[in-house]
Amino acid sequence: MSSPVITPVAGRIGAEITGVQLGGELPAETVKEIRAALLRHKVIFFRGQDHLDELGQVAFATLLGPLTTAHPTVPALSDGSPILDLDYSNGQKVDRWHTDVTFVDRPPLASVLRAVVVPPAGGDTLWASTVAAYENLPREVAELVDGLRAVHTNQFDYTRVTTSDNPERVREYAEIFASTTFETEHPVVRVHPETGERSILLGDFAKRIVGLPGDVSASLIRLIQDQVTQVENTVRWRWAPGDVAIWDNRATQHRVVHDFGQQPRRLHRVTIAGDLPVGIDGRPSKVLTGDASDYSPISPVTPVTPVAA
Repeated sequence: MSSPVITPVAGRIGAEITGVQLGGELPAETVKEIRAALLRHKVIFFRGQDHLDELGQVAFATLLGPLTTAHPTVPALSDGSPILDLDYSNGQKVDRWHTDVTFVDRPPLASVLRAVVVPPAGGDTLWASTVAAYENLPREVAELVDGLRAVHTNQFDYTRVTTSDNPERVREYAEIFASTTFETEHPVVRVHPETGERSILLGDFAKRIVGLPGDVSASLIRLIQDQVTQVENTVRWRWAPGDVAIWDNRATQHRVVHDFGQQPRRLHRVTIAGDLPVGIDGRPSKVLTGDASDYSPISPVTPVTPVAA
């Protein structure tokens, strides 16, 4: 079997991989190359994976590591399934930058997202490299954020309900999403456990900086987030049915471009269990509220040297 062909699609983040048919029977060497490309490029894309169904997606994702349950609070696609059904026909607008599930102590290592139904135009997804964001901070700002810690929570921002296309459905979803309260204190700058790179750990679930007044905390989060989402740190993917995206959740943020109105858009997500984030001072994240042990087992990490593009 020939090696995957890896082609960068933006300067700081993202690559498309061709020559691979994803599934649970991939050779170990191909899986190793995929994982190394993920570490190097932070998000990788595969076109034309129309052969994949739910079982095939799960079988492939399992090759990358032990899986989490679908979500700490939101029901899975079906009983016992690790698939989260992201169906945007309920009027919800998930259009804020975030890293997945940072309100628990062990956010996912990576996510595998498969396009099931996409609009003919619109509904793209953006990713930002939180490693590139940190590396391009002014030195004085980097020194400021290095020692900060932030509290992340799943308590829903109900201002989103009033701006949604279907407030009643979104309110129902919000109640499910926040049905169990989770709060975790994370370092704002974490050390990637496989590459040793420093990355910014914030996003929409980050609600306050520990030890700072509310207004100062909000301003500082906004300042750092503006650095993360600078266009130079981002890549944008135009979905087609059968596309698969995999991103390193320890080194990225992402968001949907909600420009598709009432058109159907449905994707299935599977997440790989992650590790406990550690700051540059060696201090790990700590739980403040909630027990997420049923959501995510502790995943052992095997260092991989990224392959050249």
